[in-house]
Formats: sequence, structure tokens, C-alpha cells
Amino acid sequence: MEDKELLQEEETSIITFVDENGEEIQMEYLDCIEFGGKEYLALLPTEEGSNEVVILEIEPIDEENENYITVEDDAVLDAVYDIFKDRFKDVLTFED
Repeated sequence: MEDKELLQEEETSIITFVDENGEEIQMEYLDCIEFGGKEYLALLPTEEGSNEVVILEIEPIDEENENYITVEDDAVLDAVYDIFKDRFKDVLTFED
């Protein structure tokens, strides 16, 4: 699967976000997941010791810009995370 090959490459894709306080946050791109007609990013914070996957909803603004929104709905969050875990079950180890 293409996504698994992407994760296994030596180079990682780092995305820099600016939060509502204007502070920069860097995260490693893991996957883009479609669920319920929307797209979500699966990310891993680059901070030392952080191993919790972050899932953000992609909200298109126009053809070139998009916002990234925290997922508030636990059912959607769980469903997207389950898809992510299934895709990467042979690559990553998950704690339940």
C-alpha cells in the first residue's frame, strides 16, 4: 500500500501549524484519511517523548488554502483512528 511505503521512507514530512495563539507547532505527517465525506490528517507531534497520534479535520477554504480543525465528535475521532490503526497495523505498534 502506498501509505505504508510513505511512512517507511527515511525522510519524514514535517508540517508546521500556527495555533490560535500564533505559536508554531511542528508535526509529522502520517496519513490522510477520508471518512464520512470529509478528509482528516493523522499527525504525530515532533516533541520529544510525544507518541500520541493527533487527528485534524481538513476544511477547504478555496483551491489553495485549507484550515485544520480539532475533531470534537468522539465517534468520528474513534472511527478515523480505527481506520488509521488498520492501515498501519503492520508498520506501527499501538497501545490500547
